[in-house]
Amino acid sequence: MQRFAATCEAVAATTKKTEKVRLVADYLGSLPVEDAARAAIFFTARPFPRCEERTLDVGGAQLWQTVAQLSGADEPTMDRVYRQHGDLGSMTAELLASRSPEPPPLRLGDVADAFEELSRARGPTQKLPRLEALLRRARPIEAKYIVKIITGDLRIGLRENLVEEAVAAAYDVSLETVRRAAMLSGDIGLTVHLAVEGQLDQVRLRLFHPIDFMLASPAESAAEAMDYFSDGALVEDKYDGIRAQAHKQGSQVRLFSRTLADITAQYPELLPALAVFPGSFVVDGEVVGWREGRALPFNELQKRLGRKQPDPALLEDVPVALMAFDLLYRDDHLLLDTPLAERRAELSGLVGSATGVHVQLAPVEVCTSAAQLQQAFEAAQARGNEGVMVKTPASLYLPGRRGKQWLKLKQALATLDVVVTAVEYGHGKRRGLLSDYTFAVRDGDRLLEIGKAYSGLTYAEIQQMTEYFKQHVLADEGFRLVVEPQVVVEVAFNNIQRSRRHAGGYALRFPRIVRLRPDKDAGQIDTLARVQELFARQAKGT
Repeated sequence: MQRFAATCEAVAATTKKTEKVRLVADYLGSLPVEDAARAAIFFTARPFPRCEERTLDVGGAQLWQTVAQLSGADEPTMDRVYRQHGDLGSMTAELLASRSPEPPPLRLGDVADAFEELSRARGPTQKLPRLEALLRRARPIEAKYIVKIITGDLRIGLRENLVEEAVAAAYDVSLETVRRAAMLSGDIGLTVHLAVEGQLDQVRLRLFHPIDFMLASPAESAAEAMDYFSDGALVEDKYDGIRAQAHKQGSQVRLFSRTLADITAQYPELLPALAVFPGSFVVDGEVVGWREGRALPFNELQKRLGRKQPDPALLEDVPVALMAFDLLYRDDHLLLDTPLAERRAELSGLVGSATGVHVQLAPVEVCTSAAQLQQAFEAAQARGNEGVMVKTPASLYLPGRRGKQWLKLKQALATLDVVVTAVEYGHGKRRGLLSDYTFAVRDGDRLLEIGKAYSGLTYAEIQQMTEYFKQHVLADEGFRLVVEPQVVVEVAFNNIQRSRRHAGGYALRFPRIVRLRPDKDAGQIDTLARVQELFARQAKGT
């Protein structure tokens, strides 16, 4: 584990992607295959492979308590060190540096075994002793990266795609086959084993283990969008709901969100509706509130988000439908490399004859001009939808990729997806509630704050989020709490201005929260580059 941590330090010290890949590749290639597989998983800032549903369920408050216990540091000292680093792992390393004598180095297998124990432990009374035992055995540099893995962010500029590059370089195999195997299996550790054994091409899609969703890039106008589609485009309504991936085999059906979380229990009425279709398949679509042939506003669907077991009254109050728009797999045939037009035709054959309301084939039309696309956009908005999706008929399905083969044309008002980094107590009726949210965008591995929003959420939502934030505090500054950067919100604003007040160098004017985005995580928020793009467009008056 000490060599793993030293490699992470070296990776963090360079800005060159090629050097990051070389450092990780050299390290992986020097290890026995079992340790290399463990290290590859850890380099993705996960304790377990992505395909596994296990979590450590250890929050910032538990880590804070454990580090305080081991270091003997008082609260002001911990606050000061945390603010200095802005990172729990680095804080841990500094506070544990004075311990003596240093324990013997940990093995990667020791850490993996400890993570197994933590995942099986239930509740703080079982987890805290195990967490303390693990960090007590760790040297400061090891503890730093153990904590970073637990929190899910190494902050060394090493994305999963670079780990895949390192695996390819370490074992002299094709990067394309590595990425394919990692995507289909959801297990970078297994991918290491297969690379060593020369069996990367043997990987098959594992049903009920979701793959990353293909993403769309924004377009600001119909004319801009059609510049990319000289031969015409397939155009669908952009529904204001929750992206979902439906897996079905036999009588079993499961649903996964954009963050690859299992949301099956949240939408029980969709399960029998999907189960009636023949064979096995993976369908990409959008869960929307649906009544009388029309999508409901998102704030209606929001009543059901996070409800693991919705009661019958809620099911009746907010009925849902899955609008299916892509087919990724059917009866042992992977369709990712099949052109979209063919995937749509096969999807139509599968669900196009659906007679119920809970599963529907999303209508599609062909547009060959900006004028046609503008008409389709206005018609979609008249139906109460956000806008349209514009797609190349020949596009392949590229999991986790965002390019110009799929575009999204939304309402003219710009919004950004941001992550909440700090919260403050409100006043008056909001006294005692955490209602003022400071938020940030991502710049590489950094989170840069660009504003604060006070309005947009309902009183019930503010109450709910207050309880959540109190359980995810990193630093208590009295009226202001620094919280784990996990809650994503969509914010609207009037314009953007330069600002020295915020680390991002920009500030949003009159920001207000449009909605909570539990379907996204902090890795999927908008970037500083997107803010700069909007600022430049604003300056040009476009």
